Amino acid sequence: MPEGLPVPGQMHPPYFFAGNDSDGSLEVTADFASAVVELTVHGRWSQRLGMDASAVIRKCLAQPPSAIIIDLHDLADHDGTSMALWLAVRRAATVLQPPVQLALCLPPDASLNRRLRRSGAEWHLHMFATMPDARSAVASRLPLAEQLEARLPPQPTSARVVRDLVLHACDRWQLPGLRERARMVMSELVTNAVEHAGTDVWASVSQRGTGLYLAVSDGIARLPELQDPDTDPAEPQRLSERGRGLRLVHAGAAAWGAMPTRGGKVVWATVCPRKDD
Repeated sequence: MPEGLPVPGQMHPPYFFAGNDSDGSLEVTADFASAVVELTVHGRWSQRLGMDASAVIRKCLAQPPSAIIIDLHDLADHDGTSMALWLAVRRAATVLQPPVQLALCLPPDASLNRRLRRSGAEWHLHMFATMPDARSAVASRLPLAEQLEARLPPQPTSARVVRDLVLHACDRWQLPGLRERARMVMSELVTNAVEHAGTDVWASVSQRGTGLYLAVSDGIARLPELQDPDTDPAEPQRLSERGRGLRLVHAGAAAWGAMPTRGGKVVWATVCPRKDD
């Protein structure tokens, strides 16, 4: 994870978003097709809100997305004291490979806007007055990343289709060491979506450096749950099929998580080379 972005404690996958964090002060949504994440900040700026925003952004950068748009129109920060966090986010996003676009959306007459511009931040931090302007600018700069996609029916045979999709991706991008783990992770993600969402499923595979980024989207907003096999000492092996599947994802992926989309959710995972591959 990038350095320079303050977060309380150590964070580990899975990176789940319940739609709203910090008692409703933060809202996160993702766009499956473009891998753009939007974060809306509500309320008066405080140390607690800053810590929560920092933690949420670290979760977002774990994917990493192609871009993050932060909407600050509903943020009450009359002294512009949140500036340090947004500059730290910009630095963290820049050092990722590939770099993650960052756009701030805030009123032109806001104290934070004036403070950022006086500091010269506008030369390396994209700022926009409206969300449509920010979305349009981000879309025009999105990298032409190659990815393989499939739209699948809610049927058990869909797992076989995505396993073949992953094999094709590994052959295409010369990543033979990831074949088995990536197939397993993608198969479990799709199987969970088919069994527990019951809607059409969209799956995509893209290359991230020497690894793979796997994403599965469905039409149900309810996020998955990673069950603990030790929660019931009397029956330590009693796990649902869903829980077992997610534990395989947890074991096979370098990072994984889930967040809401406008029409449901996306569950993602990154699979990277290991010494034993």
